Amino acid sequence: MQGHIFIQEAPEQLDVDNLRTHLQTEGCGAIVSFIGITRGQDGGEEVLRLEFDAWQDKLSDTLNTLAEQAISKFGLRSVAMAHRTGSVGPGEDIVAIHVASPHRKEAFEGCSWLIDELKRQAPLWKKEVKPSGATWKAGLG
Repeated sequence: MQGHIFIQEAPEQLDVDNLRTHLQTEGCGAIVSFIGITRGQDGGEEVLRLEFDAWQDKLSDTLNTLAEQAISKFGLRSVAMAHRTGSVGPGEDIVAIHVASPHRKEAFEGCSWLIDELKRQAPLWKKEVKPSGATWKAGLG
């Protein structure tokens, strides 16, 4: 199945509304979105920021492959995804995924699958910075 894909690596603040405009929605009855943000607390301690490092040569390819798989697996018509790199403060958007599908069930399932697989497969590393120090976190979860 052929679908429309838009992928963005974002070293600056995400514009999730603009990202959504990249969806092609003809014949669709559902758009489902996931927006991940930085928590301001972890384990009772303040989080000052998260720092994301990416394997730049592979990130777009990996996200594009995941979008292709989701289109095929769930019958999605369109996927638009963006992930921040660099420093992301509390309350700021980290990742945005928008999917368009003829039906809501497939849209929800496809969007959920995409964030799970992105966290599992994307060549991204996360450092959590707190007043007590910085820690590299295993995985993106």
